[in-house]
Amino acid sequence: MRGMKVADIMTRDVVCVPPDASVRDAARLMLEHRISGVPVVDAERRVLGVVSEGDLLRRPEIDTERPDRGWLSIFVSDETRARELIKSRGGVAREVMTQPAICVTPETSVEEAVRTMERHGVKRLPVLEQGKLAGLMTRADVVRAWLRQQKPPASESDRELRERVAERLRSLAWTESARINVEVEAGVVQLWGTVESTTQRDAIVVAISGLDGVKDVQAYLGSLIPN
Repeated sequence: MRGMKVADIMTRDVVCVPPDASVRDAARLMLEHRISGVPVVDAERRVLGVVSEGDLLRRPEIDTERPDRGWLSIFVSDETRARELIKSRGGVAREVMTQPAICVTPETSVEEAVRTMERHGVKRLPVLEQGKLAGLMTRADVVRAWLRQQKPPASESDRELRERVAERLRSLAWTESARINVEVEAGVVQLWGTVESTTQRDAIVVAISGLDGVKDVQAYLGSLIPN
């Protein structure tokens, strides 16, 4: 992936929450969209922090609150203990989010972004453009970009077909809840992502199959409900 920038691989349609969103709503969004974290943004789309699965692990409701450290507590500052209490009992996103968020820009190289993820032990990086959320780069985006590079370069006809498939998906009002990435190779369309139901998935396949130039549609789409 030498020479690639974050803008080349990032996800632009980002699921995020406001700081006063309930922890319950944030958790529900993560489960619905099969993601492990959501940026917390203000009304101007400035990133305040990130709520991840890790931020929700220590909760008294499920008896996972951090146990008393005993004598080891002398090495833990009062500030840290207070922060842990707020995080475990917090009811809204701003109380449980990890802050500050580790961010990159669209112009950051993928290589540097990956080093940043490793250095800070995070799975996702909000992408800021002029200080506002423009996208999200995740480990899955990196793996997807690597897989794409294993294929031969797309032909002009495949690139045109990909654009027509993407445009077709955008034109269907009933696909707004779906989150789909499109790949095309030799006229074979691959759809990756999540849909609301198996019925929606099947309808999308039918809609795409009818486009000129489509030889086959391979739908790798997880559904949130079985039918």
